[in-house]
Amino acid sequence: MYLSSKNLLVVGSVLSFLVALLHVALTIRPKLYDYFGASKLSELTEQGSSFTVWVTLGLVIMFFVWGFYGLSGAGIIGQLPLLRLTLFGIGIIYLIRALMLPSDILKFAQHARPFRFIILSTGSLLAGLFYLMGALMTAK
Repeated sequence: MYLSSKNLLVVGSVLSFLVALLHVALTIRPKLYDYFGASKLSELTEQGSSFTVWVTLGLVIMFFVWGFYGLSGAGIIGQLPLLRLTLFGIGIIYLIRALMLPSDILKFAQHARPFRFIILSTGSLLAGLFYLMGALMTAK
């Protein structure tokens, strides 16, 4: 696959849309909070709190917007406001989340955390790199 800014941003966008859909699944099946290590949110939901639903829906919207920014940077949809700056911001936020990867690897090696956490952190690392490299390669 040729690593053009368009391809990088499309892949980053797809990852953002997948994360958004994962969060939609969390609102539909709150027990999944436990599976992804957010047992406190699962407890709140079981107690009838709507807080988790609202926060999760906010994240759904955020990740969908990020996906659209990736598509905009790739030239698939019209240019969104502050495009390059936002692409850099998205990439940096994903990379901040990816900082958990060494801890996830260590805890997995100690049998204290499942492998899926490594996958999630690696996905954040890749998405962050795709957004940042795509933004760097786009015309100014």
